[in-house]
Amino acid sequence: MTQVHQERSSSWRVRGAPKALAATRGLVTVHAVVIFAQPVLAGGYLSGDYDMLRLHSEVANVVTYVGSGQLLCAIVLWALGGVRWPAVASVVLLIGETIQYFAGLAGTLNLHIPLGVALVTGAVVTVGAIWKPSARQVRSR
Repeated sequence: MTQVHQERSSSWRVRGAPKALAATRGLVTVHAVVIFAQPVLAGGYLSGDYDMLRLHSEVANVVTYVGSGQLLCAIVLWALGGVRWPAVASVVLLIGETIQYFAGLAGTLNLHIPLGVALVTGAVVTVGAIWKPSARQVRSR
């Protein structure tokens, strides 16, 4: 690789990383809000509003879509030289959400409820961490 090519590649990475971080921060935040809505909707169902169960099911799909977008942005951030942990956290959350989705469909509440608590906690911790200044670090090659 030539010196000019390396400098151009490095410059592109440094310029692209802040945009990828902004996108990742946005999706992490939206993801947390949507995940946090899930126990609220489930609580509405348990309080007797049976339409909330349908809405809880539909929002589960939104959680998966937003989580997938979050993972994609976090991978781009990492590829551009940003921090790696958002990609790892996104994978863990997405795996947990997949298990959560199927546990809910199966009615396995002894798994669905505690896993939901763990996912909400994980999403909130991820939001707190992604907005810290340390998330702006750029790895050197």
